[in-house]
Amino acid sequence: QVQLVESGGGLVQPGGSLRLSCTASGFTFSSYAMSWHRQAPGKGLEWVSGINSGGGVKGYKEAVKGRFTISRDNAKNTLYLQMNDLKPEDTAVYYCEKGGTASNWLGDDRGPGTQVTVSS
Repeated sequence: QVQLVESGGGLVQPGGSLRLSCTASGFTFSSYAMSWHRQAPGKGLEWVSGINSGGGVKGYKEAVKGRFTISRDNAKNTLYLQMNDLKPEDTAVYYCEKGGTASNWLGDDRGPGTQVTVSS
């Protein structure tokens, strides 16, 4: 079955950086688009970024454009999210999600999440 495991979260000061990873198994990773989502305390789940199966098409939530970079290594079945210039409002649990097709980065399978806390 589909398994997604996020890692790389932690506590960081404002302006700092983190790189999240999502290791995938149980499906042909290179055939599916992927995405990152987050849920802040007391708020709903929101989409952050998506990438198509080949890595050539990427999308970002407006609030993270220019600060976050999504990428993937299909040989390692791993999705990444490089987060720079982090702000307190980026504090959330971050989830990776398997897309529905090669180009649709929204789907139903999501990992358990990794906590990102931005605070001084």
